[in-house]
Amino acid sequence: MFRKVLIANRGEIAVRVMRTLREMSIASVAVYSDADRASLHVRMADEAEPVGPAPSSESYLRIPRIVDAARKHGAEAIHPGYGFLSENADFAAACEDAGLVFIGPSAASIRSMGSKTAARQIAVAAGAPVAPGTDHGATFEEAREFARTHGYPVLLKAVAGGGGKGMRRVDRDADLESAHRNASSEAASAFGNPEMYVEKLIERPRHIEIQILGDRHGNMVHLGERECSIQRRHQKVIEECPSPLMALYPEMRAAMGQAAVKAARAAGYYNAGTVEFLVDADRRFYFLEMNTRLQVEHPVTELVTGLDLVKLQIEIAAGAKLPFTQDDITWRGSAIECRIYAEDPANNFLPYPGKITRLAEPSGPSVRLDSGVYEGWTVPMDYDPLLAKLAVWAPTREHAVARAGRALSEYHVGGIRANIGFFRQILEDPEFRAGHLHTGFIEEFLQRTKAPVSPEDVDAVAALVAALHASSQANGGQSLPAATSAWLTTGRGEFLR
Repeated sequence: MFRKVLIANRGEIAVRVMRTLREMSIASVAVYSDADRASLHVRMADEAEPVGPAPSSESYLRIPRIVDAARKHGAEAIHPGYGFLSENADFAAACEDAGLVFIGPSAASIRSMGSKTAARQIAVAAGAPVAPGTDHGATFEEAREFARTHGYPVLLKAVAGGGGKGMRRVDRDADLESAHRNASSEAASAFGNPEMYVEKLIERPRHIEIQILGDRHGNMVHLGERECSIQRRHQKVIEECPSPLMALYPEMRAAMGQAAVKAARAAGYYNAGTVEFLVDADRRFYFLEMNTRLQVEHPVTELVTGLDLVKLQIEIAAGAKLPFTQDDITWRGSAIECRIYAEDPANNFLPYPGKITRLAEPSGPSVRLDSGVYEGWTVPMDYDPLLAKLAVWAPTREHAVARAGRALSEYHVGGIRANIGFFRQILEDPEFRAGHLHTGFIEEFLQRTKAPVSPEDVDAVAALVAALHASSQANGGQSLPAATSAWLTTGRGEFLR
């Protein structure tokens, strides 16, 4: 087993990996940019090394600097987390060339499955169903020809993409050229590759993914599914395991699991990975892509299966065999995760960096918080504004939804804006509670409900009411209006409702 591992990442995922390393008695090395000098992951690491200025292109994405940091500190392996270099085949190859173990799949697997078009070709060869689309990077002219042949709407997607970046829905011919240009520019900035491909858009699909795990000895299993249909701007924000759909049609889990394992085997895959599918209204599923890394939403799988995916990743990278077979995998209860972002739901979910002046975090039975922040820390504007992941487990989905709502009611972040109150509204929505989910859920939710209330708006009203109350007391104790008094006694949560 390794004695020291460098984590080529930041924020909550770096902290999460460190915790497993500590349980395994493995020393951790953090890397950090100038903007992250005081970050929680730097404070928690056994050792830390600066790798450059705030822009990720000059720090977290600089392969030579990351490799040099690992050599300097005597690390034997590198865990990439997710994002940044986690799906960069050149980084995996550079680790190998430097005599370091990359805690993930081989560079060859990343190249074959990291390219969305190459992954489609592998999936087809493995017998997995795919949506109509191009199997190569498409120029604007090729995208237009595809759209006119198959009909609108279509979806433009980055060949090297992920996380919703470089993705555009196009509903008519007149919008295609500008959408292709803008998506390509975004993809070049995010992934260093401007290539786009195009797929026929499946309307109102569910986004369901299968967690797979394989070792270097040819053993591979799937760990079930995650429902990831609640998204904004193609970015997942609420995930759960199991999918409410699978609860009704459990045979789908077996079919999708087999398709995922076949596709991964065709790529010679090992370590942790995720095969993503879209499911249409008729319960037909289509291969979407494969993420050749640990997913943001892996905690819900861990809560339901009782497995530590990071520990398994590390053991597999060190040469161990999987300690179980497919028949040994069981799923118990229901888990839900909410991604807590520094963003303003009332302003089109725009990022909201700044100093965290107050932080009250939830706890209690079966509540897990993977956080990368602390009170007094300033959220930088240079990176994804994910603050933490709140995940809960309960014996049933109904109980898990209630538990998540309770945990969110205990969660307060001051000084910046966050999406906590918005999640509470979604969890109380009858459509969500009924499991009627699809990737356009949030857009429809916003259309049929009132706009999200900003936490800062609530604080402003609270300050005003408190001032009025103090003024009334100073003027002989004149009573406030009944509604105001009721709010003062029931608290902020009831006011939001």
